[in-house]
Amino acid sequence: MEKYIKINDNDNVVVAIDNIAKGEEIYGVAALENIDRGHKMAIVDIPENENIIKYGYPIGHATRDIKAGEWVHSHNVKTNLSSTLEYTYSPKHKDIPVTRHDTFMGYVRKNGEVGIRNEIWIVNTVGCVNGVSNAIVREANKRYGDKVEGIYNFVHPYGCSQLGEDHENTQKLLAGMVRHPNAAGVLVLSLGCENNNVDEFKKVLGDYDEERVKFFICQEHENDVEEAVEVIGQLVDYASQFKQEEIPVSKLVIGLKCGGSDGLSGITANPLIGRISDIMVANGGKTVLSEVPEMFGAETILMDRCKDKATFDKTVSLVNNFKEYFISHGEPVGENPSPGNKKGGITTLEDKSLGCTQKGGTSNVNGVLLYGDKATADGLSLLQGPGNDIVAISGMMASGCHVILFSTGRGTPVGSPVPTIKIATNSDLANRKKNWIDWNAGRLIEDKKMDEYAEEFFKFILDVASDRAKTKNEINDYREIAIFKNGVTL
Repeated sequence: MEKYIKINDNDNVVVAIDNIAKGEEIYGVAALENIDRGHKMAIVDIPENENIIKYGYPIGHATRDIKAGEWVHSHNVKTNLSSTLEYTYSPKHKDIPVTRHDTFMGYVRKNGEVGIRNEIWIVNTVGCVNGVSNAIVREANKRYGDKVEGIYNFVHPYGCSQLGEDHENTQKLLAGMVRHPNAAGVLVLSLGCENNNVDEFKKVLGDYDEERVKFFICQEHENDVEEAVEVIGQLVDYASQFKQEEIPVSKLVIGLKCGGSDGLSGITANPLIGRISDIMVANGGKTVLSEVPEMFGAETILMDRCKDKATFDKTVSLVNNFKEYFISHGEPVGENPSPGNKKGGITTLEDKSLGCTQKGGTSNVNGVLLYGDKATADGLSLLQGPGNDIVAISGMMASGCHVILFSTGRGTPVGSPVPTIKIATNSDLANRKKNWIDWNAGRLIEDKKMDEYAEEFFKFILDVASDRAKTKNEINDYREIAIFKNGVTL
């Protein structure tokens, strides 16, 4: 195995895929210092202010002269990002025809939607009932745990003392949870006096199946826990009627996410996820890419793949509106990479974004979704949402994603209400954190070819979708939600 990779012929750096010692000859250049796995080394002299090129695109500029063989990182590189931009639509379409007809085993709901789990969910309208919700789910699992696939609740701090867009975001996220077909039955748990009370929440939720969705207002019941558990018993009986049946992959929706990224994310795990996205498109299925700030610096790649000018215009608004959100809070648009990202070899937001957007594969962008919108367009859609892991995966779940593919180079245990498949970018992480990691993409730089490994991985995804395999977040019972917040708390 080579110790480095030059990703694009035009790059003026290479990436270490194993630790490089000072003095080792790499790409015909002697390393002038030790360079850790995932980090970059200059292969030519790079003058001050000249762009650093990786993936064939600028990831920032040199803040001083950099010699061939030097470590290239945040001590000598700065982002080129500043503010909103004007963009020109230069379409580079890649139409992937529907040539595959893979299937999985799932549950068809009464409204025709499909779920991959047959669970009972407790959705809290407000944070005030979190403790009650915890008590209900404990008692319900004691009583009914052997009669249903799982009974789960999801705590959060909102639903009251919010205004405007924040309040709307809370309602949209929770409504998306209630509608999600992985839940065979849902108990909507309310306090009674909150802003997001049952009557107001129903206006956002819209039509619902009264057998599948039950509402419970704690202030109206003397023994709230016991009486709520009895209602869950009705939902368990309702859920028991659903049985698995063979379903085309065209009905599946997959979220595409990365978190705790490192310098190998854009080389192994994210391209593997991108290949899965293309396989889904070839099946007539749906994929959802979010983390808008992690498109900054790579956004034109996605914009040029928009199916038409209207989709391009929506993508421009998606990107510029998020930049304006940063600027309105006095924050720089390029200050995204976390300390863990930087330790793993990611230098600038452009560096991160060019790796991150590879999760979207090569197909056209067919849809643009606002926060809380449901994915309806076949193929790849872009979803409004931040880079924050829990907020992003919660938004994907609310958009209807049945399962989320989550790449990580540093490692993270976080999971969403839906199965969250963790893909390690390197074998060291996969071997150290077997309790977190479901798949090892590090083998792509060791002993696996992309074509065969993508098919192997897709088979595993279908096993998860068919409930033949559980993800580590399910096994560990790591299931969280977080709601996007911008404004004040009263």
